[in-house]
Amino acid sequence: MVKKIRKLTIKKAKWKASDGIVYIYATLNNTIITIVDISGRVISWSSAGICGFRGARKASPFAAKMAAEYAARQCMSKGISRAQVLIKGVGIGRHTSIRGLQDAGLRISLIKDITTIPHNGCRQPKRRRI
Repeated sequence: MVKKIRKLTIKKAKWKASDGIVYIYATLNNTIITIVDISGRVISWSSAGICGFRGARKASPFAAKMAAEYAARQCMSKGISRAQVLIKGVGIGRHTSIRGLQDAGLRISLIKDITTIPHNGCRQPKRRRI
């Protein structure tokens, strides 16, 4: 007699998070926004290139704002309402991306700059001889 083996189906647990951390990486050519929950799981991410901007327009403040709004709308559908913002980089879209997060309806509780600063920097080039 053959026994029937019952197939086990594992359902993914639907989780809702209320707080999150927004990482903004603003380079001279692009702006990348990543939103994670408190435990570090990535909820949503976006960049200016994903939003359809190419070339020099990808480095504009408007492109950074659109990328931030897109990422914020995605994470708000998953339950994130408050967030801490950690900014890294020297790009032109630093401040406007924060404005984009606020325009999408995300409440910001902390803004912190985590850009690395060299203590001594690179070695300077040799002095020019004429």
